Amino acid sequence: MGKSQSHLGKHKDESQDALTASAEYRDTQTEEDGKNGDVSQFPYVEFTGRDSVTCPTCQGTGRIPRGQENQLVALIPYSDQRLRPSRTKLYVTISVALCLLLSGLAVFFLFPRSIDVSYVGVKTAYVSYDKDKRIVYLNITNTLNITNNNYYAISVTNITAQVQFSKTVIGKAKLNNSTVIIPLDERQIDYTVPTTIADDMSYMFDYCTLSTIKVHNIVVMMQVTVTTSYFGHAEQVSQEMYQYVDCGGNTTSLHGHVQVYQ
Repeated sequence: MGKSQSHLGKHKDESQDALTASAEYRDTQTEEDGKNGDVSQFPYVEFTGRDSVTCPTCQGTGRIPRGQENQLVALIPYSDQRLRPSRTKLYVTISVALCLLLSGLAVFFLFPRSIDVSYVGVKTAYVSYDKDKRIVYLNITNTLNITNNNYYAISVTNITAQVQFSKTVIGKAKLNNSTVIIPLDERQIDYTVPTTIADDMSYMFDYCTLSTIKVHNIVVMMQVTVTTSYFGHAEQVSQEMYQYVDCGGNTTSLHGHVQVYQ
């Protein structure tokens, strides 16, 4: 009986200790919950002054103590703009594409193209004679077509021309006339070359004044050089052609028809 009572006494003591421990655990949990509640209700305090810096995750509205920048861990929402991948590659690709496009357009429009010079023909030929010296004077007016194939304006600075008859130069001329031709346009320019048939070719005086012949055609070679400029660059285009000229009277060419005036 004595042993049974001792065992019952020990069992009661253990049960009482367990109840006491359980009550203490509940009190501890209650205190911790109270502390956590106090922390969650702790008002926001902003650090100001020289000993603080701007919080990079507070959108510039908060401060953290200076010297703890490398110790604190910032927590930001998943939807924050800073977590989105930067479109650097896209922007670089677009910039490179735009640069290539602009460069291609610049090359296309500024690339120098050919300037076409075509000889239309003799517009007028005025003849006069010096019977005493047996000299034939011919003032030959020619027409040129100049085509600008570029996307910018060009300037025709001068036109140099000479006329040969029987491999002898009988006349030269230079026209210093600055004519501007707009992009993709064509301009017609006239120039006059005064010529003289004399000296070793004085026999041509008899032929040009021979009354039994109605048309006194002679073959002359026309040489012309057109100088153009654009963007400070000068370019020359030359032409050579043979033409019939009537040395027996004044002639005028209208739309391809030649009229002779005695």
